[in-house]
Amino acid sequence: MAGRVPLYTDADVHGPLIDALRAHGWDVVRAIDLYPEGTSDAVHFEHAAEENRVLVSNDPDMEVIANRWLAQGRPFRGLVLWPQEHYKRLGYGELVAKLEALSEPFPYPVIHLKPGR
Repeated sequence: MAGRVPLYTDADVHGPLIDALRAHGWDVVRAIDLYPEGTSDAVHFEHAAEENRVLVSNDPDMEVIANRWLAQGRPFRGLVLWPQEHYKRLGYGELVAKLEALSEPFPYPVIHLKPGR
């Protein structure tokens, strides 16, 4: 991402990926460092938006929240997500590279990372 935008990762994002992002100079805040386990997705989404951070998630429910915010005209910086099963097909290095290849403004506020390309 141009300028390495600040990120907020939900509890489903694997620790080694967070470590790799930080090693590449990313500013990453982890949900588990701020809120107790079981905190609702809406709280995490709201926090990322308030802090002007791009939310990184493996939780499809976050897209539901993002679409609700878009329908309500509520701004947020962006949501980048992929399903948990993609960890088997995308290595941490590839995920970091895919994040670094993104640039703002996003063509659409919700970006899906996929294996390949």
